[in-house]
Amino acid sequence: MNVLITGGTGYIGSHICSVLMDEFKNTTIIDNLSNSKMKTIHNLKKISKNTINFIAGDVRDTNLVYKTIKENKINHVIHLAGLKSVSNSTEFPIEYYDNNVSGTISLLQAMNLANVKSLVFSSSATVYGAPQYLPLDEAHPTAAINPYGRSKLHIEEILRDTAHSNPDWRIACLRYFNPVGSHESGIIGDEPNGTPQNLMPYLAQVAAGMRPELNIYGNDYNTTDGTGVRDYIHIMDLAEGHIAALDFLAAQASFHTFNLGTGRGYSVLELLNCFEIACGKTIPHRFLARRPGDVAECYAATEKAKTHLGWHPKRSLEEMCESSWNFQKMLENPRN
Repeated sequence: MNVLITGGTGYIGSHICSVLMDEFKNTTIIDNLSNSKMKTIHNLKKISKNTINFIAGDVRDTNLVYKTIKENKINHVIHLAGLKSVSNSTEFPIEYYDNNVSGTISLLQAMNLANVKSLVFSSSATVYGAPQYLPLDEAHPTAAINPYGRSKLHIEEILRDTAHSNPDWRIACLRYFNPVGSHESGIIGDEPNGTPQNLMPYLAQVAAGMRPELNIYGNDYNTTDGTGVRDYIHIMDLAEGHIAALDFLAAQASFHTFNLGTGRGYSVLELLNCFEIACGKTIPHRFLARRPGDVAECYAATEKAKTHLGWHPKRSLEEMCESSWNFQKMLENPRN
């Protein structure tokens, strides 16, 4: 099995690559490094004895993608390349639709030319919008409320139409909830360029003294402690879900959607308290007003992935926090 992963040097992509490199000998990455670092490739090579091919480029370059697929004899694609900040998407919607939607169309054109029709797509729970009921299952209505979520939803619709147009296509859309944590080696993890947009890396930077305090938006929700509740999933569990999806597509054609979450929600304060135990420090924090569009609770129904993919998450919240802190310490003292 020869796998191409777009956006493979990013946080999620690098962890999927770490699993792919253990499972398969031939893994190829295309990434423009817009929100990642070249050192990720070097660290991936330290983790696995198998080789990895890196192509610096943009998935919107159809000719480059086609050439990469043909030269590396690719027969499966995992597509993660794209922009991913909810807040930035409201400020730069055109860039989000261009990168995410246009990038996907370019990839599909290249795959079609190369006659490669097996695709796992990195979607998001943001396609659901505000929950009408919990837990969120795959049949929940989709009503994304920001440009990022809408770009993911548009892509899902394009992929569904593509799969229905030709029975040879095999497409799985994996709707992520909140991936956190790091590889057990501590040498790859969530290291965004600039200010972290996600809670866990921001929390780790506060614990490391890089930022003064954690802002918690809202402590008056109708939850156990008043803070928002989310479904956090260990990044390695998420990565393993992609291998399960590739195996599933080997036997199943057409279009499929699956949630990747734990099925349990944790509040911001529960995550904070768990991280304090992991790092042995008190994390300074303050409460601010709710942000527009935030919901009280959001967590996944996971039965479909368990039944059809044979996949379920194994790692605890404690492991998520401990691995995140381990990665942060490695950033500060790389020789350790």
